[in-house]
Order: sequence, then C-alpha cells, then structure tokens
Amino acid sequence: MHLAYPAVLSALLFCTGLYGVLARRNAILVLMSVELMLNAVNLNLVAFDVWLSKTAQDTLHSGQALTLFTIAIAAAEIGIGLAIVLAVHRNRGTADIDKLRDTAEGPDTDGPDDGPDDDGSDSDGPGSGGPEAAAARPVEKAEATA
Repeated sequence: MHLAYPAVLSALLFCTGLYGVLARRNAILVLMSVELMLNAVNLNLVAFDVWLSKTAQDTLHSGQALTLFTIAIAAAEIGIGLAIVLAVHRNRGTADIDKLRDTAEGPDTDGPDDGPDDDGSDSDGPGSGGPEAAAARPVEKAEATA
C-alpha cells in the first residue's frame, strides 16, 4: 500500500477536527474534535512507521510506541476535560463556550464604587453607582480632607 492513502486520510481527519474545534460552540464537541485530531496524528505515526520499517532491517517501531503514548495521554486528557466540562455545566447550567468565556470575571455587584478604579483613577465608568454616587463623591472627598 502506498503512503499517500493514509497520509491523505490523516490530513482529512485532521482538517475535520480543526474545523470542529474552530466552529463548534459546545465544549463536548470541541473535545471530540480534539480527539479526532489526535487520531489523525496517530494514523500518520503508524503509517510512517510501517513505511520506514520496510526499508530498515532492524526496526524499533517507534511510531507505534509513540501512538500508544498518544492514546494514553488522549484518554487522560478527555477524562479530565470531560470532568471540567461537567463541573462547569453543573455550576453555570450550560456547556456553550461563548457563554463561558468570562468565567473568571463575574458581574459587578459591589454597588457604588467607593475608591479608585483598577487603573488608579476615580472615574464615573460603568459600575460606579450612577449619577447619585457621582454627585455625592465630591462631598466625600471634601470630608476626607477636612
């Protein structure tokens, strides 16, 4: 068998997995697409190992050994990734990646801003308490200096 057949199949599988990673919104489908990409790499490793073993007399089958390591790492990655997705789904109620983009930052529920912003300025940006807090702020500054 020619090397071109498994190489073309591997390229098609990898491109399908890449499209799935870039276009999907569901985290589980993204993990399945990553697994598809890893399987394309495994197919390439085994195909090149078989192709190179025909030319060498004593082979180590290093492509097949790397494939076994890749399968073990992929299984661990899928297990941990699925556990993370399930934990996020329990907490947030969705596995949609676009809705989970700002998981580290929650909504600003602190109320009026009593101090300087993150950049050190005391601006009236979003979350600063509205016009009532802005009108009361000069009085607070005057009281603080007296």
